Amino acid sequence: MEWSKGQKGFFTKALINWHETSNDRSLPWKEEKDPYKIWLSEIILQQTRAQQGLPYYLKFIAAYPTVDDMAQAKDEGAFRLWQGLGYYNRCKNMLETARYISEKLGGKFPHTYEAIITLKGIGPYTAAAIASFAYGLPYAVVDGNVYRVLSRYFGIDTPFDTTEGKKTFQQLAQELLYTNDSAGYNQAIMDLGATVCTPQQPKCRECPLQKNCIAYRQELTGVLPVRSKKQRVRKRYFHYLLLHANGKIWIRKRLAKDIWENLHEPYLIEAEQALQQDKLQQKSEYPLISKAAGEPVYEGFLTQRLTHQLIETHFFSLQLKDQMKVPVTGGSWVAIDELKNYAFPKTVLSFLEKKLYF
Repeated sequence: MEWSKGQKGFFTKALINWHETSNDRSLPWKEEKDPYKIWLSEIILQQTRAQQGLPYYLKFIAAYPTVDDMAQAKDEGAFRLWQGLGYYNRCKNMLETARYISEKLGGKFPHTYEAIITLKGIGPYTAAAIASFAYGLPYAVVDGNVYRVLSRYFGIDTPFDTTEGKKTFQQLAQELLYTNDSAGYNQAIMDLGATVCTPQQPKCRECPLQKNCIAYRQELTGVLPVRSKKQRVRKRYFHYLLLHANGKIWIRKRLAKDIWENLHEPYLIEAEQALQQDKLQQKSEYPLISKAAGEPVYEGFLTQRLTHQLIETHFFSLQLKDQMKVPVTGGSWVAIDELKNYAFPKTVLSFLEKKLYF
């Protein structure tokens, strides 16, 4: 695709002017030059909206002011702070990277794009953001907001999630970059996408790019940008059995390469459909418990939507006479008043809080 110099020149000039005169979006990491804090904000904002990530950013900065502080953090403490944010592998990679920087690089964050992108959990977008915001290096960021702004303004109908699309958008973004202030330009295009050129009901009348925007002129804002295919959502049915004995509850850490890795949960039975008590007891995973134990008591259900999964979770409680050895690796009996010290998936956490376990 080819676009005129005038069309591209207007885009960059109008965007920078808007940023300097009208962009009032306020976030604590904007204007930040500390690469550690920029890196932390970018990791938190992967797959997360800014307003959702903001309180997590503030909590992590308060708990771990420097990369060396984070390197010394206990995994459980960091996961507790991350609890509810999702995509927990981000937290795991973040801890590994902090320890690498602290132990191997003397606590000094890499200052080149080539070095930054080699770090665990950092891809092209995050590396470009850190290089630009922390060091003023001429690298254009390309995220969902950027895809949307560029596709609408230039009328690009190439799916952004294909190899061709990614190449097209990356090359165009780099050509448009205002190298005198790459940080300001990158912040401007992301802020414009987040506040003006929004996915639904964009504020076209307030947009500084409206004059030359192809999507606006041709009424294409509802169809651009284009995704190649709709992601199939997998539905899963979790049945958590809260085993009670002597003031304690049995929990285990999820270790498999699956959702919620490194978080804790009660005894889990997953099935192809939602199960009633009688069907639940027929599952092979149902624990071998004392005959004196009563029937499992249904406590309700919650649902959680992940990017490509919908988790329907049903909760049951079961009172045992004594603690038993549960035939699952990584489990232990924990006092109820100690549950607050463990990190749980959002669904389990919501249930425990609702039932006043802590």
